[in-house]
Amino acid sequence: MESITKGQAFGDAFPLQKKNIFFSFYLTKAEMLALTKEDIDFENNQISITKTYYRTERRDIITTPKTEQSVRVIDIPQFLTKEIEMYVNRCYGLPDNERLFPIVAEAVQHKLKRACVKAGVKQIRVHDLRHSHVAYLINQGVQPLIIKERLGHRDIKITLNTYGHLYPNQQKKVADMLNAARNENAPVD
Repeated sequence: MESITKGQAFGDAFPLQKKNIFFSFYLTKAEMLALTKEDIDFENNQISITKTYYRTERRDIITTPKTEQSVRVIDIPQFLTKEIEMYVNRCYGLPDNERLFPIVAEAVQHKLKRACVKAGVKQIRVHDLRHSHVAYLINQGVQPLIIKERLGHRDIKITLNTYGHLYPNQQKKVADMLNAARNENAPVD
């Protein structure tokens, strides 16, 4: 099994698992870059979001999230837990309190840009991946309140104002439902 050193993070030897892990979340870039092994509950398939990362004046800063609601525990699919575990096991000697992704935010954006060019697709921002995940959840019928909790939004209004346009127009569905209910209860001639 190949091990990954800190210097290889997001380099050309960047393993597929790490790319999948990073882009499988709907965390903010700052939340993702602050994750440590201590934040992952491998047994219960959960991730605790308790901190964020930023870099200023050539110094890495870990701080608490912007709002109380941003501190949260997210259930993740088992396949993602396994990918994270495989990645962590390949990181030789990674202490439990060391960041899983020891890179700066600009490097993440640069790698995404390169991947988009290589794939021949429209370039997007890293944060757009978060929006894509939300669009997928909406398409799968996940309720706005659940999405709000997963994203760590302070208020449901933030979620609805940001993503409300993605909800399909349900007017015809409601009218059809009311017609069906009426027809079930209508007297038979």
